[in-house]
Amino acid sequence: MTTTVTDSVLRELAAYRSPSGCALSIYLDLDPSSTPTIPAADTRFSATMTTAEKKIRDDGCRALRDDLGRIRAWWRDEFVRDGARGVAVFSSSADHLFRALPLAESAGDAVHLGSRFLVTPLAAQLGDDGSLVAFVSRERGTLYRVEAGRLVEVLDTSEEQPGRHDQGGWSQANYQRHIEHLVLQHLKAVGVELDRIVRRSGGPPIVVIASEETRAELERELSHEVRAAIVGWTTAEAHASPADLLRLARPFFVEERARAENDALERWREAHGRGERSAAGWKQVLDAVSDGRVELLLFATGENRPVWECPECGRLSADGGKCPLDGMQLEERDEGLDLAIHQTLAHGGAICAVTERADLEPVGGVGAILRF
Repeated sequence: MTTTVTDSVLRELAAYRSPSGCALSIYLDLDPSSTPTIPAADTRFSATMTTAEKKIRDDGCRALRDDLGRIRAWWRDEFVRDGARGVAVFSSSADHLFRALPLAESAGDAVHLGSRFLVTPLAAQLGDDGSLVAFVSRERGTLYRVEAGRLVEVLDTSEEQPGRHDQGGWSQANYQRHIEHLVLQHLKAVGVELDRIVRRSGGPPIVVIASEETRAELERELSHEVRAAIVGWTTAEAHASPADLLRLARPFFVEERARAENDALERWREAHGRGERSAAGWKQVLDAVSDGRVELLLFATGENRPVWECPECGRLSADGGKCPLDGMQLEERDEGLDLAIHQTLAHGGAICAVTERADLEPVGGVGAILRF
């Protein structure tokens, strides 16, 4: 089933571990600059699948051949590009698991086999996905979710209000009060639905598009949780399309991401400067993620290095040797950042991809705020 990149989806994928070691991750670049046409996309897909076939032959995991068949069938019968600039597919037929994700930005081409799915390319793609845009007027109440760089309608509470021709024998004053009552009931319903969706979704950022008059009326009907999730208000023409609405909302989401990133870096800098509940560099960070102490993992986008992992308990280390817990010989792994992200999410921590590399470059591109 095709879905999009959200925190919950990322955690679900990171939590999976194949008992047989047969988990397949495929990333496909669909950016128009490199893959402008349907034939070009088909050619790129075929080349990536050829790479996957070779890896599977070398690996010897027969179960993965069924995954290749499932992926080919999905590409042929189910995939719709619809503006996606990349796609990620995760499959493990041994556990009947299949997940296809359209990506708002390309993550390049990659094929990965192992006991875990490769999730690092998704970490920097959380972006706007899952954010909400509410288009509200005295009659309209439409809620959209950002998915793979576009708006998808998730709720419509629009109600047509009576016009002057419906007045009948009412006095003007009574009729106007009736209209205002209907508008108030409509805005109350919008507020209730927004509150329900925000609570269920964990408080994603919201941009509300409404006139100044409607904003004043609507704000009185919003719960504290909804007001706290709103990152911007703006206006639009009544006939604005979802693409128009997203263009208006996107600057607010960009500003919110930058603010959250700066806040996280500032927290880490302060904690690190005081020598309190922080880790800097690969050795400290890997020790902390293995102990389940990481509250927030910060990493520069594009960062990676080989690390060592205990095949018995999964503990990570920046150095080789033996595991300090069970004495097993540590095994080298290429995807060090991916393993650190897996460990962080598995222990309930959060992650933050940092676009400004200069902040983390002196410590090897990784840092962490710790719980203890």
